[in-house]
Amino acid sequence: MAPRVILADDEVLLREGLARLLDDSGFEVVDSAGNGAALLALVRRHRPDLVIVDIRMPPTHTTEGLEAARTIREELPGTAIVVLSAHVEVEQATDVLAQGARSGYLLKDRISDVDEFIDALERILNGGAVVDAALVQELVAVRRAQDPLEHLSPREREVLGLMAEGRTNGGIARRLWVTEGTVEKHVRSIFTKLRLPETSDDHRRVLAVIRFLETR
Repeated sequence: MAPRVILADDEVLLREGLARLLDDSGFEVVDSAGNGAALLALVRRHRPDLVIVDIRMPPTHTTEGLEAARTIREELPGTAIVVLSAHVEVEQATDVLAQGARSGYLLKDRISDVDEFIDALERILNGGAVVDAALVQELVAVRRAQDPLEHLSPREREVLGLMAEGRTNGGIARRLWVTEGTVEKHVRSIFTKLRLPETSDDHRRVLAVIRFLETR
């Protein structure tokens, strides 16, 4: 069955273009909205698998989309959510990742790379937490005097950066040309060095990515 999607963006042309792209890629766009209030009403009615929402919408064009995403996550925690932004905004990206698995923060420019965009949506629907690669690249280049990642090796930082893009261990292994077992060892080491013990309540991959984003 095709994933059912609701779109929210006040730019009609972008909304219609995105709907056509998703329809052509095997998704079912059940409805769309131009503001946060309308989005919430549609989500409550249709209960979609995935919501794609612009971070800035009427009336103030600040964080209406992000606020709607928080409400959806609280009311329907199983719904996958992708927040779109025209610019790299670290604070908002961290907020999206803090919502846990099945969440994503992507730049609108990413839509032009259809294969990459659809791949990101599928990873999110399958339980991933995805941050736009442009944001990850910016964060990798930034060093702070008090860096919580200072004990990570260069390879572990690279693995964590790919985790922030929502890659699975298998996906990271293929990207780095190493075995999946090697990636698993790096991930375990990252969790240990970041002091992220295994618990029944926390998603350690998401927590590690949030720690990564906080180095910005």
